[in-house]
Amino acid sequence: MKNKLLSVSLLTLSLAASAQDVATTTTVNPSIDNLAYNKWSIELNGGFNKPTRALTPSYSTSTLNPFHADLGVRYMFDPKFGLKLDFGYDKFQEREDTPSFETDQIRTSLQGVINVGRALNFENWTNTLGLLFHGGFGASQLTSKGGFDGQDYSAHGILGMTGQIKLSDRAVLTGDLTGLINARQNYNFDGVGTTTTGSFDGLLLNASVGLTFYLGKNTKHADWVGENDRYDELDNRVKLIENGLLDTDKDGVADLYDLEPNSITGVAVNTKGQSIDNNKNGVPDELESYLEKTYGQNGKAVSNNSVEELINGGYVNVYFDFNSSKPTNASLPGVGFLVKYLQSNPSRNADIVGYADEIGNSSYNTELSRKRAEAVKQIAVNAGIDASRLNVIANGEDASVNKNSKEARQIVRRVSFQVK
Repeated sequence: MKNKLLSVSLLTLSLAASAQDVATTTTVNPSIDNLAYNKWSIELNGGFNKPTRALTPSYSTSTLNPFHADLGVRYMFDPKFGLKLDFGYDKFQEREDTPSFETDQIRTSLQGVINVGRALNFENWTNTLGLLFHGGFGASQLTSKGGFDGQDYSAHGILGMTGQIKLSDRAVLTGDLTGLINARQNYNFDGVGTTTTGSFDGLLLNASVGLTFYLGKNTKHADWVGENDRYDELDNRVKLIENGLLDTDKDGVADLYDLEPNSITGVAVNTKGQSIDNNKNGVPDELESYLEKTYGQNGKAVSNNSVEELINGGYVNVYFDFNSSKPTNASLPGVGFLVKYLQSNPSRNADIVGYADEIGNSSYNTELSRKRAEAVKQIAVNAGIDASRLNVIANGEDASVNKNSKEARQIVRRVSFQVK
């Protein structure tokens, strides 16, 4: 009886080791100056304009003259510098008690962008506010209804600043103030008179509010990546080295390179820390050899009664990550253990019992436990077991462990079996 208990204990340790997730080496960017962040954004703005020069005497627009619109696409080379291509539209109309006119100006500009918020380390005191300066050159076209015929083309310089209020990692509320100066503008903004010099007569101010939308697969955009993120990355690398050099299972392989971080003490492992299992049945060869010698017929096999006791005793389980119905790769041998037993005993059936931890809504966890049991059943069916021999049971939450312990919750996120 003592020998039997010893074998059960050893096999329990083997299956518990298999139940752990396969350790994956965390990939850390070797340079803290190349953090992973999004670089592209789309900018939409609308507001008012005010032409402050190149208007015919007695012609005037409102102080805040609608309508101005702007669409831009921006790319940041790094958190401090970038380029944007934008398209703008402005409509000019008379104010009350002045001669009527209506003109439109469209423009396109290529601008450099300086992220002043990052250059001045705004992140030291706010994670919500930002400031951009932008400036460059472009081309404009002015047309008039009731004024000059055709189009008036000009080049322009543009300079502005954009305040930012971060709404989320994907969207930012902006307020922008921009000035343009047109070169070689022939007609005034009212479309009636002509400019006096034709050199730099057109001067226009835009005030607008809008939204910026960030594109990309990463969490943060370059607009909000600062020195603190660099320090965090360096800190993560130091922690990775410190923790990775530990050897928690004492198998001679550091955790950083150990693909089976909870292998059985004393059982031979390969260079990746995995227990040697040449026949791929989920039981380390050294342990299997001991069991066969102790309980096998002439050292060939473990008795069916011993296997059944292990299964029904809860020593054979399949484990899951948090909120997942997909078995961890490392615990799939638990399914193989059941499949091998049912193939050897065609008259026996099995209950597949799913569990969840206590985090979250109880009814949701019950459904999650059912999905876990169904997933394991499907694997067994795909391995050749008739579905009629497998009965799914959703046992919901397992409250037998301390729910504040991450490691304990891993133990109860499982599927166990009852053969009959």
